[in-house]
Amino acid sequence: MNLPLYIARRYLLAKKSQNAINIISAISVAGVAIGTMALITVLSVFNGFDSIIKSLYNSFDPELIISLAEGKTFDPADYPFEDVRKHPAVLHFSEILEENVLLRYGDRQHIATVKGVDDQFHLVTGVDTMIVDGTYTLWEKERPMAVVGIGIAYQLAIGLNFLNPINIYVIKRTGNISMNPERAINRKYIFPSGMFSIEQQINSKYLLVPIEFARDLLQYHTEVTAIALDIDEGKDQSATQEQIQSILGDTFKVQNRNEQNELFYRIMKSEKWAIFFILSFILIIASFNIIGSLTMLILDKRKDINTLDSLGASATLIKRIFLLEGWLISISGAVIGLILGSLLSWLQGEYGLIKLSGSGSFIIDAYPVVFQWLDVIKVFFTVLAIGFLAAWLPVRYIARPLQA
Repeated sequence: MNLPLYIARRYLLAKKSQNAINIISAISVAGVAIGTMALITVLSVFNGFDSIIKSLYNSFDPELIISLAEGKTFDPADYPFEDVRKHPAVLHFSEILEENVLLRYGDRQHIATVKGVDDQFHLVTGVDTMIVDGTYTLWEKERPMAVVGIGIAYQLAIGLNFLNPINIYVIKRTGNISMNPERAINRKYIFPSGMFSIEQQINSKYLLVPIEFARDLLQYHTEVTAIALDIDEGKDQSATQEQIQSILGDTFKVQNRNEQNELFYRIMKSEKWAIFFILSFILIIASFNIIGSLTMLILDKRKDINTLDSLGASATLIKRIFLLEGWLISISGAVIGLILGSLLSWLQGEYGLIKLSGSGSFIIDAYPVVFQWLDVIKVFFTVLAIGFLAAWLPVRYIARPLQA
């Protein structure tokens, strides 16, 4: 039998001579439980938002994208892209041509990025599933059409039922210097066929057009700025990425979705850790109750300590009793908090109990929740570490003098 654990458990459950000690112990357990529940719930909600944002980006960003390591445009025919196209893991291969342009619709203007895409683009991204008005149509018979981000549509007051086209202006890549600035600018117009809504920055930046239209506007022939790939789910994406990189060499960079938005995902991860540390600090403050509870318990059990000392118990054993007592308080609070936090997260995920304010303007109505067991493990061991420190302080500075 583990004597220190047995005595510590008895002290935790038995009624103390001073009722205040019972109250403080209960408050200690409740404080740890509430802090633990908050950690689990907030981390689960953060995971939910993270999952939704990633899914939105994934509907616009391809699984792998190939671009020049240095430079802007290239001709795929000059490089071994046919080997990339025939790679067994590549399902779809899409050419992309991008450039910043000036848009004008009626008397309104907006700086945007025209993204010339081929008929495979919606297969490598899924942007056609994010259409909120109209249809994803790049060609209507033989006339090119544009799919507009909802942010651009708002800025320019574009309506699909209006007869006005979108005018696109871009500076000519080649040409002689002229005193007439109009000769230095290419201008074309195109009618919108649909509007997509993905993420605010994307919605206000991109105008999707046929790549043939973009090449004509930008004075290119077969050049592209990037190649987008859709990878077979049954294949190892990391291995495929390395193989394609080896085919193309150092001239190109092959990026997965995380690398395409590396800064954004790094910020998201940093924010999650920041929230974790802030709530852990709050949990540390709540654990001060353990220090008060153990201090009063040690004073209350002075006779027991002297009796154990007379029976030959070492100071280490006595310290271990009260250290385990503090840990039992932390573990009790942690278990209760984990159960309540997990239950609250499940209820929120299933029934959406807590709604987002102004939910009509969001793609979701309630706070999203994604429960991860790794978070449970991190929270549990964090609570144990905090509980150990909270118990070690009074045991080290109070129990020893009582044995002197």
